[in-house]
Amino acid sequence: MTAGGSPADELLAIYDELERIHAWRGWHWWPDADPFEVVVGSILVQNTSWTNVERALERLRAAKALDPPVMAALSDEKLEELVRPSGQYRQKARKLRAFLATAERHGGFEALMALPAEKLRAECLATWGIGPETADCIVAYAARQPAFVMDAYTARLFSRLGLGPGESAGYDAWQRFLVGGIRDSRFTIHDSAALRDLYCRYHALIVMHCKHTCRKRAPKCGECSLAIRCPAATR
Repeated sequence: MTAGGSPADELLAIYDELERIHAWRGWHWWPDADPFEVVVGSILVQNTSWTNVERALERLRAAKALDPPVMAALSDEKLEELVRPSGQYRQKARKLRAFLATAERHGGFEALMALPAEKLRAECLATWGIGPETADCIVAYAARQPAFVMDAYTARLFSRLGLGPGESAGYDAWQRFLVGGIRDSRFTIHDSAALRDLYCRYHALIVMHCKHTCRKRAPKCGECSLAIRCPAATR
């Protein structure tokens, strides 16, 4: 990786290096996850770890409740008990109910997922308990349409690398930076499925890198091949 290139060149080099580092790791939403399970997971993971979400998903699977009509038929008490391991279980049960109501208004889950990406994102954002990050997860990983999911990991990594609008910038500013840079690089792809796969893979690599290497506290800079161009690296 060389310093002084264009932002697009930097994003390309970072993607390639992250792929080299983390290609062997698994990713829970890639590439053939069940769409409804993705939606449920994207809601349950709010303000908790994926380990806790997996415990809740295991309960839902055992109850055969990872199905929109089955989940909708559960009592409030039963749904809350099933998702309890994810924390904030009463609120999260309400959020799942709100999403199911949105799906019902559009003729069911499959019909909702079939909406164009912009329309689907707007409908998700209009649903109680769903913000931009969760909405983009649903668009990208459940509906399998192009959307770049932004999160705190993204802001941490690129801010440490001296790229982007700054760690305190908002969701939309970070999304514009990444999407704009990708579209200016060799990643300019006209096929929507390929673009969706690229966005999803890049986001997954960022998450894996920040969980395992570029940690919030005590980052493992000595094990990171990006450290050579990282102003924040400890040496």
